[in-house]
Amino acid sequence: MTTHLKLYDKASSLRADGSRAFVHPADAPGRFDTARKLTFALLIAVMVILPWWNIGGHPAVFLDVEHRAFFLFGGTSNAQDVWLLFFALTGVGFTLIVTTALWGRVWCGYACPQTVFLEGVFRPIERLLEGSRAERMRRNSGPFSIDKLWRKTLKHALYIVLSFLVAHIMLAYFVSLPRLYKMVLNRPSDHPEAFAWAACLTSVFYFNFFWFREQLCLIVCPYGRLQSVLTDHATLIIGYDVARGEPRGKAGALGAGACVDCKRCVVVCPTGIDIRNGLQIDCIGCARCIDACDEVMDKLERSRGLVRYDSQNGLSGLPRRVLRPRVYLYAALGFLGAVALSIALTHSEPFEANVLRLRDAPPFTVEHGRVRNSFEVHLVNKRAQDMTFMVRGINHSALTYVIAIPRITLSALAGQRIPIFVEFPLGTVHDGDKARIEISADHAPTRVVEAPLLAPDGH
Repeated sequence: MTTHLKLYDKASSLRADGSRAFVHPADAPGRFDTARKLTFALLIAVMVILPWWNIGGHPAVFLDVEHRAFFLFGGTSNAQDVWLLFFALTGVGFTLIVTTALWGRVWCGYACPQTVFLEGVFRPIERLLEGSRAERMRRNSGPFSIDKLWRKTLKHALYIVLSFLVAHIMLAYFVSLPRLYKMVLNRPSDHPEAFAWAACLTSVFYFNFFWFREQLCLIVCPYGRLQSVLTDHATLIIGYDVARGEPRGKAGALGAGACVDCKRCVVVCPTGIDIRNGLQIDCIGCARCIDACDEVMDKLERSRGLVRYDSQNGLSGLPRRVLRPRVYLYAALGFLGAVALSIALTHSEPFEANVLRLRDAPPFTVEHGRVRNSFEVHLVNKRAQDMTFMVRGINHSALTYVIAIPRITLSALAGQRIPIFVEFPLGTVHDGDKARIEISADHAPTRVVEAPLLAPDGH
C-alpha cells in the first residue's frame, strides 16, 4: 500500500537519532471521538463500581490474595482452583488475537487502560488548564512566568491526586473497600504492605501519565509489534486512500488529489505519526485522524473517507473478505476452548476433601491385638456461604471408625482438618484394603475418599 507514495518526512514521536519528540496532539472532535469518550466513561464507571457492587455478600470482583479466596460475579474459588486461571488467561489472549485479526488495534484505541486514562482523564485536564495545542507548545517553549507556574503546578497536583485515587481503586480489588477505608484512616505503619503498594502504584501512574505517555505503547507494550502476524490484508484498519489522495496539493490545484496536505491527521495523532505513510506499529487505532480528515473534507465540500476504516485490500480497490482461513481456524479453536472450559467447570466441586496420614504420628500402632491407623480429612468449603458436612466411615465388618468431628459447619471458603482413627484386629486386613470415608453436605454431591490401611508384615 505504501509503494505508490511519494517519500515524505516520516512523522513519529521518536526522532531519527532516537531522541524523543514530545507529542502535543490537537483536539479532533467528531463521531469517533464521541464514541471513544462514551466508551472511556463507561469503562471508568465499571472499574469504579465493581468493588462497590455486592453479589452474594461479596464484591463483584474481589481477589483476596491474602486469604486465597477469589470472587467473580457471584462465583467463588480458592487456591485449589488456581488451574482455572489457565482458561482465564488464555481466553483473554485468544480474544485479543481474534479481535486484532478482525478489527485491528481497536482494543488499543478504545479499551486499553493506558488509552482510557491518558486520553479520557489526564490529557483533557491538560487541555483545560494549558489550552490548545498551539498554546501549550508556545507556553512550553517560552520563558518562565507566573501564568506558566500556576498552570503547571495545578496540573501536576491534580495528576498526583488522580494517580492516588486510581491506585486505591485498584487496591480495593485485592483488599475490599471496607478494609481499604480502614487502612486509609490508620497509620501507614499499621499496613506497611498496602501502603507500599499504594505509594508505588501512585508513583508509577503519575510518571506514566505526565511524562512517559505514548512511549509505553511504543517501547514497553509488545502488542504493536505483533500486528504483522495478527493481521492480514483483510483486517479492518485505519488507512489512507492513496489512489484518491495522491498527488497532494492545494485545493483547486490542477492534477492534485483529494489530500491538501494540511497535516491535520498528523497534529491530532496521540503518537505523532502520519497515517498517510501506511500501517505503522505506532498507530493505536484511535481514529482521531479520521475525524480530523472528515472535518477538512466537510469544509472543502468533498466526500468523507480519505482516511477511513477499511482493509488494505479495500484501500487498494480489492474486495474485503471477512471469512478467510484464519477466521475459520480461530472459530475452531474457540469452540474447542469453550468445550474444554465447560468440561472443567462441570468438574468443579463445591468442596474439597482429601484424606492424609495424621502428621507427627506413626503409620500404625498395635495394642492388645488391635491395629490403629491415624488419618485426617482435610475439608475445604469452596462456596460463598456456610456449609454443614457429615463425616462417617463406610461399614466394613472388621473396621471401627473413630471420627473426632462427625458433623461440622464451615464458613465460606474455610477449611478444617478432622482427625480420624481406624482400628481393626490383627490379621483381618490384607494388602490393598482401604479405609473409606464418606463426606456429605447439603445440596452437594456426596464424596468418598479412600486411604490404604497399614498393618505389621504377615498380619
